[in-house]
Amino acid sequence: MKNTALTKTHEALGAKMVPFAGYNMPVSYEGVNIEHETVRKGVGVFDVSHMGEFLVGGPKALDLIQKVTSNDASKLTIGKAQYSCLPNETGGIVDDLIVYKIKEEQYLLVVNASNIDKDWEHISKYNENFGADLRNISEGYSLLAIQGPKAVEAMQPLTSINLSAIKFYSFEVADFAGIEHVIISATGYTGSGGFEIYCKNEEVQQIWDKVFEAGSAYNIKPIGLAARDTLRLEMGYCLYGNDINDSTSPLEAGLGWITKFTKDFINSEALAKQKEEGVTKKLVAFELDEKGIPRHDYDIVDPNGNKIGVVTSGTMSPSMGKGIGLGYVPTELSQIGGKIHIQIRKNAVPATIVKLPFYKD
Repeated sequence: MKNTALTKTHEALGAKMVPFAGYNMPVSYEGVNIEHETVRKGVGVFDVSHMGEFLVGGPKALDLIQKVTSNDASKLTIGKAQYSCLPNETGGIVDDLIVYKIKEEQYLLVVNASNIDKDWEHISKYNENFGADLRNISEGYSLLAIQGPKAVEAMQPLTSINLSAIKFYSFEVADFAGIEHVIISATGYTGSGGFEIYCKNEEVQQIWDKVFEAGSAYNIKPIGLAARDTLRLEMGYCLYGNDINDSTSPLEAGLGWITKFTKDFINSEALAKQKEEGVTKKLVAFELDEKGIPRHDYDIVDPNGNKIGVVTSGTMSPSMGKGIGLGYVPTELSQIGGKIHIQIRKNAVPATIVKLPFYKD
């Protein structure tokens, strides 16, 4: 089991620690609902240092990224980031990721913790044809997500740049909390604004301490992975391993907007054909019409009790006080406003297909 540079800090704060993607991670401190509300209304800090980081450099860096990712990275300018995915050869997704353009001929790929080795092997295999400079820097870097509507105001004293000027999916390399050359990125996974801070492992304790000092007037709190999950689900953001995986296509998952057929990428021909012919199943969002909590892997059934799909993510929404979830159903049953049922133990609980996001500020 790997630790992050802040594991001892989390333990000292009384965090409940759990194994996650091979790391010892804080799942909660005070409880998911309290932590969720802290991020929705104030400011909270996640240690997400388990995420993977690859540097791609050199004259062939963009060519490699264009081949292995679905989105069009040629559109990126320095200081911009892009959500994308790594399609596999058989119609599914190796991983979803964020691509940052750091400077000309240098990019940072941020991948999911559970897929670091898999992604590295996949990208390296294709890099044999390109020869880009590829470096896995995951072990040496830490990542904090400072999230919530009060994040900008609370963190502004820690940096010389104007935090409110950093637009969504943009970033700056700047000073932060007394450390030079930190990546300050507005690519949050909660839907409540804020920043991610990328720094070296030996710098993260100082940054953590100063963040909590600066945020003390704003009742800043550490937040665990359980609230991260409820926050992202209220926004309808996909979680790899649940809503997308090696056998779900980006088009089925509603990720057509990051799948650009203006370039050649892995399996692009088959995906273009799928787009033309239409998908047979779609990822939908639903709210329960009655009391109940939908969970991962619960069956989705029709009014006659026939299984038509499966719940990929589900929870009791802390912001809305009702059961919400995502799941795949046949395309003909995927219309907004359509009625489905979720099999919760012996009860088929009625639910309505809704438009994302669930949570609207």
